[in-house]
Amino acid sequence: MSIAIQRNADGSPRVLYLSRRDIGAVGGAQSDVYVSALRRALTAHADGKTVQPLKPYLRADAANGHIADRIIAMPAHISEPGVSGLKWIGSKHDNPGAAGLERASAVIVLNDPETNYPIGILEGSLISAWRTAGVTCLAVEYLARTDFTDVALVGCGVIGRTQITALLEQFPQIAAVHLFDARPEAARELAELVGEQDGAVTVRIAACAEEAVRAGDVVVPCTVTDRPYIPLAWLRPGALVCNVSIMDVHKDVFLGADKVVVDDWDQSNREKKLINQLVLDGSFSREQLHAELGEIVSGRRPGRERDDEIILLNPMGIAVEDIACAAELYLRAKRQGVGTWLDLY
Repeated sequence: MSIAIQRNADGSPRVLYLSRRDIGAVGGAQSDVYVSALRRALTAHADGKTVQPLKPYLRADAANGHIADRIIAMPAHISEPGVSGLKWIGSKHDNPGAAGLERASAVIVLNDPETNYPIGILEGSLISAWRTAGVTCLAVEYLARTDFTDVALVGCGVIGRTQITALLEQFPQIAAVHLFDARPEAARELAELVGEQDGAVTVRIAACAEEAVRAGDVVVPCTVTDRPYIPLAWLRPGALVCNVSIMDVHKDVFLGADKVVVDDWDQSNREKKLINQLVLDGSFSREQLHAELGEIVSGRRPGRERDDEIILLNPMGIAVEDIACAAELYLRAKRQGVGTWLDLY
């Protein structure tokens, strides 16, 4: 089934709207669809078969706002299956407490590249959370020790829950999960959820971030911090750090890790994130980067080569990933008759 402009009987264009419930109904609340779509998308990105402008950040109160308070426009085109699109994602760090809402909200618009007409509008925050978890799963496949058993998660909100759920779905060898959150109740709630998902997994709630991180073969920070708190000394030999929330690791992790991997160098080296700070002060460069993740997935660059390597993945999150996942869910919804058709005219 192609991704092309959709028309009513009179020839006028229409778009398919998919709510969060619709996306869940076609498999969008499980990891498999994302891992497979991301594998194809990152390979295409490594092959040069994508177009992805740098994403602009809109900060309405840049002088006083938190680093996580922004709206980002993320456009991309993928030549196969032939789709363009945009994710428009907003974030407000205090939404849960101040507004009773999730921190992040998003919509994704898919376009037919032949006419550039919109063909789909999808609720984007569910897709965004699961594609983020899917990237972690791909990184674990290629960059973690094959005999890893323990996962450390710092930050037990929506993104953290999705990360752990996806990892447990993809890696049955996980024996223990170590949780920490600045809000102890969030860690307790996630511990209960993990127990319900997989009763064979041991769940430990750590007293501090350091305790959790030191226990992890795979370490996944999912916080809204604007200050690093994870030093290289906390990481055990052979650890993989999937630095999901970007600002959690100290600069010495970038400089001391055996391999540093990003999803996209140009997207990572900006906005004064840590890697950009290191480049600006002359401590790090593109030549010191081991690879982009797509280069590893496609076989152009090696993944883990020794059991004792400490590897850092710094995934900024790129539009190619979101558009590929949204396109797969759109096609599934069309095949299954899920969603609501909206007239453009």
